[in-house]
Amino acid sequence: MKKIHRLFMVLLMPLLALSITACAEKYTEGKQYTKVSETLSSKAEVREYFSFYCPHCLRFEPFMEDVKKNLPEEVTFERNHVDFLRGASPKIQGMLSKAVVVAEQLDMETKLVGALFNYIQVQRAVITSEKDIRNIFILNGADGDKFDKLMKSFSVNSQAKSMKKHQDTLSKSGALKGVPAVVVNGKYRVNPQELDKNNFEQDYQNLINHLLTLN
Repeated sequence: MKKIHRLFMVLLMPLLALSITACAEKYTEGKQYTKVSETLSSKAEVREYFSFYCPHCLRFEPFMEDVKKNLPEEVTFERNHVDFLRGASPKIQGMLSKAVVVAEQLDMETKLVGALFNYIQVQRAVITSEKDIRNIFILNGADGDKFDKLMKSFSVNSQAKSMKKHQDTLSKSGALKGVPAVVVNGKYRVNPQELDKNNFEQDYQNLINHLLTLN
């Protein structure tokens, strides 16, 4: 069995090398992706910058769910809500950033993020306070008391501040001008306009997998 395994690996290695070379030739820095930092993030991650006030982000959600499901186990998917769109004040958008973290900690992220998108984009309703967000969460099965505690907690506030820091760092460098935007390992931003329009979703997935291998 060991001899068979070794023979299999010997035959497989040239194919892997060809695959890596093909990706390197297909995806070019400055075209399909842009380097936005000189250093990699401390952990392997795919970070999506988005806003509940962005119609394109809503349409992008089902695809990003597929991206999340298809990532290698060691890679984390991070949602990074931004606060610079015109749909609401930075204060309200900051509350929504905290709400994303609360949804994650309640282990109801997909359902509650979808409910917030629906409330703002589909129903065209307006969020004016934290109470509005709380009501949306409760109507979609979340515990009100847990919501209150989490919104005040150190961990939620800390993670929301981290979102803001990531956003500001990219914005100041000129690397984040709109959403949705995806950055891999804190270093490489995907340029979707340069991907294969006839096979967009697969090309996008392939590019992310390629960027995860870069230093």
